[in-house]
Amino acid sequence: MLARLSIRDIVLIERLDIEFSRGLAVLTGETGAGKSILLDAFALALGGRGDATLVRHGAEQGQVTAMFDVPKGHPAARILAENGLDDTGEMILRRVQLADGRTRAFINDQAISVQTLKAVGAVLVEIHGQHDERALVDASTHRQLLDAFAGLEKEVTALEALWDARRTATAALEDHRAGMERAAREADYLRHASQELKTLAPKEGEETELASRRTTMMQGEKIATDLREAQEAIGGSHSPVPALSAAVRRLERRAANAPDLIEPAVKAIDVAINALEEADQHLSAALAATDFDPAELERIEERLFALRAASRKYSTPVDLLAALATQYANDVALIDAGADQLKKLEAAAGEADKRYAVAAAKLSASRTKAAEKLNKAVNAELAPLKLERAKFMTQVETNAAAPGPQGIDRVEFWVQTNPGTKPGPMMKVASGGELSRFLLALKVVLADRGSAPTLVFDEIDTGVGGAVADAIGSRLSRLAGKVQVMAVTHAPQVAARASQHLLISKDALDRGKRVATRVNALAADHRREEIARMLAGAEITAEARAAAERLLRAAS
Repeated sequence: MLARLSIRDIVLIERLDIEFSRGLAVLTGETGAGKSILLDAFALALGGRGDATLVRHGAEQGQVTAMFDVPKGHPAARILAENGLDDTGEMILRRVQLADGRTRAFINDQAISVQTLKAVGAVLVEIHGQHDERALVDASTHRQLLDAFAGLEKEVTALEALWDARRTATAALEDHRAGMERAAREADYLRHASQELKTLAPKEGEETELASRRTTMMQGEKIATDLREAQEAIGGSHSPVPALSAAVRRLERRAANAPDLIEPAVKAIDVAINALEEADQHLSAALAATDFDPAELERIEERLFALRAASRKYSTPVDLLAALATQYANDVALIDAGADQLKKLEAAAGEADKRYAVAAAKLSASRTKAAEKLNKAVNAELAPLKLERAKFMTQVETNAAAPGPQGIDRVEFWVQTNPGTKPGPMMKVASGGELSRFLLALKVVLADRGSAPTLVFDEIDTGVGGAVADAIGSRLSRLAGKVQVMAVTHAPQVAARASQHLLISKDALDRGKRVATRVNALAADHRREEIARMLAGAEITAEARAAAERLLRAAS
């Protein structure tokens, strides 16, 4: 329910904080006092259309904050979760209207889109008025209201699951059938291609690997000659190693006579001999590495040729040939085993369709019965609302050929305003005053089923008085026993039944240079005086005060 509404710098409202409680709250005041401004500000906080003209003259921005106490498991919490927002149990909706026309939206001080704010606002509050586009007259919601009245939410959820299963089974059948038809058209080609690619057995990355090996082999052949020449110079018939070894031996025999002269030279020649022998070993290893089987090079080139030929033939990169082979093999398998699988899928789709059809028919029958009960309950409320000649009808059009997630029914609320007139959709047939009273009767019957936790009725008593206004007040009071109700009213009979009475007025400021809207909660004596004003007009008489007292006593 709405716990608090705070408004800053909106039109004539500079600063306003209103605390709300459960039950019926009425807002009264003279025409032009600012009741519509208050509702427009509230609607802004619920995601309504922003407008730069809402910002108070001289202010850079206006702001409206609505604080709600939301029960656990309420649909608003699900919307928050879907948008990654925190749910603290207390839900604070805030809308900032800038003077340049831009707006910003917040929930629990987390920035959100206006669409998200509007979605949350729609499940927290319903605003009903004679010509208010926010009133619950959209035919697309009537099925949901009927289901809520009959307590069919679980059945609808179960049917939605059956619809999803039916759709999944049908999609699997259609995909398989389309695959079979495609495969059948290309059967000979598929079998040939599948066998050819199976024989070729391509592997992903094979082309790159083979090309690299071929390059290495071809480069090795070119450098092998140079390597052999180098090895011949170091370790072949012209190698300096034997001559160096002989020189070392001769020097070593003379070493005893002149060691200081001979030993350094011997050591240096030994190092040279070792280095030449090491170089010879490296050259031998390099030659071994470049040695290859020419037949292997030929096999690599033939394999590359075969892979690239297949790539051109099937217009597919070599690396994707393996995947293509798998696809063709699956298509051939589909041809071979598709008929049996088709029968299984047809049976599964048929069974899913049957389960859905049975459940949808059962739900449709329940809706038809519930529609009769809803009609009876709503029509019982019409006579006291001066609609005794009118008739409310719930149209349930069943069409099994047009199924949907919620069934095979199209539900719409119709009315007949007078005997002999043609019934039609409630929104099109009922006048403004009639529509608001039909909606009130419907909301009273639905009570806390299919309803937002806070209902706002904007002057639905316009143009009526006496017994009808009292009947409206009685029903608003009954409705307030189940949900929070706020009513903007000019009817003293309605105001007398309120558990909270708020007076909207204008105060002159700055010696009459400007005015500001104020809201005051009325205590007993002030409340009686306001109801007397509503009864008498400009001059409040003793008779009006006495009549106001009688209304208050009768309502208590």
